[in-house]
Amino acid sequence: MPPDLKAALDRAASLTEEAVAKALDGERGAVADAMSYAVVGGKCLRGFLVLESARVLGVDEAAAVPAAAAVECVHAYSLVHDDMPCMDDDALRRGQPTVHKAWDEGTALLVGDALQALAFELVATGPLPPDRRLSLSWSLARAAGLRGMVGGQADDIAAETASHALTLEDISALQRRKTGALIEWSAAAGAAMAGAESGPFETYGRALGLAFQIADDVLDVEGDAALVGKALRKDQGRGKATFVSLMGLDEAKARAEALVTEACDGLSGYGERAETLRQAARFVISRQN
Repeated sequence: MPPDLKAALDRAASLTEEAVAKALDGERGAVADAMSYAVVGGKCLRGFLVLESARVLGVDEAAAVPAAAAVECVHAYSLVHDDMPCMDDDALRRGQPTVHKAWDEGTALLVGDALQALAFELVATGPLPPDRRLSLSWSLARAAGLRGMVGGQADDIAAETASHALTLEDISALQRRKTGALIEWSAAAGAAMAGAESGPFETYGRALGLAFQIADDVLDVEGDAALVGKALRKDQGRGKATFVSLMGLDEAKARAEALVTEACDGLSGYGERAETLRQAARFVISRQN
């Protein structure tokens, strides 16, 4: 990983975790403890995208942190719920016991609910002008809800018992919502904060989100569980349609490369200012976890 990208990801993780800790300051009990546990230890890609897109467009970092922390809360909530027995039933996340294993199922359910609520509290109380906070809140709700992540997750669950196999077009549409919606929102958040043209960042985020999911499917086949930090090859065991199962490993990798090129080209108008975002796109398909 390029040093500039590593430093930016590490800073994003530090700032978002600090923002969540500050928001939870004074709260006690299992739910608060598990909320803190759930947001620590990830790549913080979505928070990084918020902060980096804001930096490219001249938004003050302190003004961007609440939105970065918010999307990491939404992402963490989705993982907490996704890991539960009623969903994917996973025991490990980021190399640690999942929340329902470290605590219990009831606590995990409440942790997800509370993280989602905290996300909108963070956006609403940030230092941006009220109209821009409203825009961020509205667009985050769409990206996280039935039109985005939740809708994609519902389609993914339905596909497991569908009477017909999903096509490549079906999988692409599903993953643009399930995985891609929050990534696209994160990439475009800086433009929303700056009141700038969002099109190039949406193009970047849309391509990046799909490349990220293809890379996940490749990792599920080729990855090392010790590095990835969760169980692998579950999709194959369930006979679940993925980019790899539909395209083959080599073609899936080639498609991911093409999407990264598309993402980087989308930011061509920003020159060297956007180089760390381009590095992130290239990292997404070369990562080991």
